[in-house]
Amino acid sequence: MLVIWLTAYILERKSRKPQFSLLDDNTIYEMLNLSRNHIPTLASIMNFGIYPQGLFPQLCITAISVPGYEIGDIGTSDERFTDNRRIEGTLSEMLDAALIFCRNNMKTGTFIDPQTGKRTDRTEYPVKAIREAVLNALIHRDYSVHTEGTPIQINFFKDRLEIHSPGNLYGRMTVEQLGHARPDLRNPALATMAENLLQAENRYSGIPTIRREMKASGLPEPVFENRRNEFVVTLYNGTEYNPPQDSPAVSHKAGNQPENPDSGLAAHADASDRMKELLEYCRTPRSRKEIADFLNIKTTFYVTANYINPLLEKGFLQMTIPDRPKSRLQKYYTVEKSM
Repeated sequence: MLVIWLTAYILERKSRKPQFSLLDDNTIYEMLNLSRNHIPTLASIMNFGIYPQGLFPQLCITAISVPGYEIGDIGTSDERFTDNRRIEGTLSEMLDAALIFCRNNMKTGTFIDPQTGKRTDRTEYPVKAIREAVLNALIHRDYSVHTEGTPIQINFFKDRLEIHSPGNLYGRMTVEQLGHARPDLRNPALATMAENLLQAENRYSGIPTIRREMKASGLPEPVFENRRNEFVVTLYNGTEYNPPQDSPAVSHKAGNQPENPDSGLAAHADASDRMKELLEYCRTPRSRKEIADFLNIKTTFYVTANYINPLLEKGFLQMTIPDRPKSRLQKYYTVEKSM
């Protein structure tokens, strides 16, 4: 089948460039970036190889679904993941398998038009937006030796979907210019092949499509981030964390006894006292997990939104790694300032 695809690709190129037919096969392979000095290029291996991961094990996609808001959160049966897949094959095969994984891990709602009675199914995230984000990762990831040991990652959480692509934005492009300026291409040969093999337009329409599809679905703006050695696209489903009624977070607000009476907080302390005790605790730099444990709250997402971020905004806390706010090594420490 892959030989047929390669033959079809060459024939299609010949149909566009009739003079190709006058050239010998080796010259055609070189001009189409399929080989260099009779050695297959990485682009041809990833598009036409029988099993590309036999040569490059980590040029794949790892996909997980987490039963919480952060990696490490566990489900009701102590499961760390509700789904966990390693997706391999050619770029085309990985794209198809990634979309199947995403469909299987998304909620689907059914809507009935009151005027026509027509039924419409709507996925938690627009499939076109996901396809563009995954396609962008497959085509524009860093394939150099510096990141060939790093797979693309697809991470489902309760409130968001993250697609991690190895390597920062390439060339002169900045996050603010995405979708508005012509980018430099990191992998031009692969991008050209993708026009035919993956139905990729290669006209810089991917980011605008993601934004448009999210807006049309009534969902928050997508977030594009240049993190350390990776580019991350985050799609939010619009849900917010609401702790169950018997959780410590709700118990604190109600003035009830928390689950752990020996946590660092007084049982009936008000919000101001809790913040003061937290600031005292953070005189030594603390991680999100340490702060969550101190507050006797299980979810770091809730702690970050309701305790850490407000204190950061008011200047009572600072980060140990301010240029990488979402670093897993991030800690927070108290700034000497009266409340």
